Amino acid sequence: MVPQGHALKKLASVEGHRWAIEDSFEAAKNELGLDHNEARSWHGWHRHVSLVMLAFAMMAVIRHQANAVPPLKKTLPRHPTRKRSSSAGRSRKSAASP
Repeated sequence: MVPQGHALKKLASVEGHRWAIEDSFEAAKNELGLDHNEARSWHGWHRHVSLVMLAFAMMAVIRHQANAVPPLKKTLPRHPTRKRSSSAGRSRKSAASP
């Protein structure tokens, strides 16, 4: 039975996000030691979890950037080089000559 005012598609979408969240917590436990804290107070637990989740977010961004496809290098189009004309017919007077 679907609660009133909620579409079945929306509820299925929300339920689908649950697995991504659980995978994130599992990765944080394995990679960053989220579960390696014997908190004796709420403040200590909150600080530990906050720092671990911040580190996890930073790792996710770094991992995303490292796995991104590098952009193609843009180069300017090469124009054919012109041959320099010979110096025939040019004056070779130096500045010192009268």
